[in-house]
Amino acid sequence: MKIINSNIVKRVLVFTLGLFVMALGVSLSVKANLGVSPVSCVPYVFSLTMPLSLGELTIILNIFFILMQMIILRKNYNLAQLVQLPSVIIFGYCIDFTMNILSNLNPTSYIQQAFWCILACGVLAFGIFLLLKTHLTYLPLDGLAIAISQTYKKEFGKVKISLDSSMVIIGTLSSFVLLSHLEGIREGSALAAVLVGACIKFFSNKLPMIEKWLKQESSTKSVDKKIHNTKNDSLIITISREYGSGGHEIGKFIAKELGISFYDKELIELTAKQTGYTTKYIQENEQSLANSLLYELYEQNYAYVDDQLPPIDALFLVQSKIIRDICAKESCIIVGRCANFILKDNPNCFNVFIHANNEYRKEKINKEYGMKLTYLDKDLEHIDKKRANYCYHYTGTDWKDATNYHFTIESSLYGSQQSAEKIIQLVKNLVNNR
Repeated sequence: MKIINSNIVKRVLVFTLGLFVMALGVSLSVKANLGVSPVSCVPYVFSLTMPLSLGELTIILNIFFILMQMIILRKNYNLAQLVQLPSVIIFGYCIDFTMNILSNLNPTSYIQQAFWCILACGVLAFGIFLLLKTHLTYLPLDGLAIAISQTYKKEFGKVKISLDSSMVIIGTLSSFVLLSHLEGIREGSALAAVLVGACIKFFSNKLPMIEKWLKQESSTKSVDKKIHNTKNDSLIITISREYGSGGHEIGKFIAKELGISFYDKELIELTAKQTGYTTKYIQENEQSLANSLLYELYEQNYAYVDDQLPPIDALFLVQSKIIRDICAKESCIIVGRCANFILKDNPNCFNVFIHANNEYRKEKINKEYGMKLTYLDKDLEHIDKKRANYCYHYTGTDWKDATNYHFTIESSLYGSQQSAEKIIQLVKNLVNNR
């Protein structure tokens, strides 16, 4: 009981500190005068025309968000989340307190404004980071995003972007209506939208000791450790491949000749069963990432909630577990899905990369894959880029770097069957030499 009480006290103290730090970040952004964060722009605009303070209007707005959560979730609303109510009241008055502390801060040059604006983003992010690590509650707007996401089966990231954008739009319209000019929404607002999430991720990666300190310790706590033991006589072959190089066909031929299991589209079915996503959704979103930078920006929205993952990340984690589980039980061929990285610690795993020239790939795609549209060089380049982005995002390695594989082969020189036979011979040689 003492351990539990001590843990709660630590969390509450850190949570309260986080509210104060967040409030300081909001006040710094106001003083920088380059625009406030999206969630603060509405109360800031109204504070310029009403007798209520910025902190008091922030309280009112956040209470509205809490009420919206209740309306959307109804009987599914967790009463424990009412802790948001006292927290927003404390947060609001902390904003007014820190505004008074910073009353003499009035940067005159743009460089000074930019400095305080960037610092405000970092301070705000650190406050949110502290709140998240206590696992007591969400910020009301993020709680609303979760409520909408869960109730209407929408991606949290897209909902959060929509809500943040709505705050900016409402703030902009209110500014023109009430003040006849734009106020509180400038380049600093855009910077906050990008930088705060990135800073939260940075603090999460660099300061894991805070979460460890906050975790409840117990001598009776059981630790679930699953060790994936691979049979000494098992054989795992991973096949990474350019689209149209015949990787699927080659892998299937190898599996048949060696008498082992083959997994490619079968992994989609297994992932669908474990995640609840449709096979169509999984097929459209696995193994490819259109733009690494845009995805990084999108992914930052999930930094505001500690227990939510972007769907693509969730798919990767589930598929990684499925692949490890399969390879712990049987010999098999695994096609794609960064399996060479997932199984990098498996001593019985042999990694192959299959590539081909564009003419060979286009002919195979257009004639054998049953595609309705004719594929051109630019289409191949686009698909290769998405697969490379996906690989780099999850492994930090270059998809086409030969050092990531035991051997590579150009299938356009040999065709699928002969390429498969060469791989089989190479694998047998490697196995015999080990």
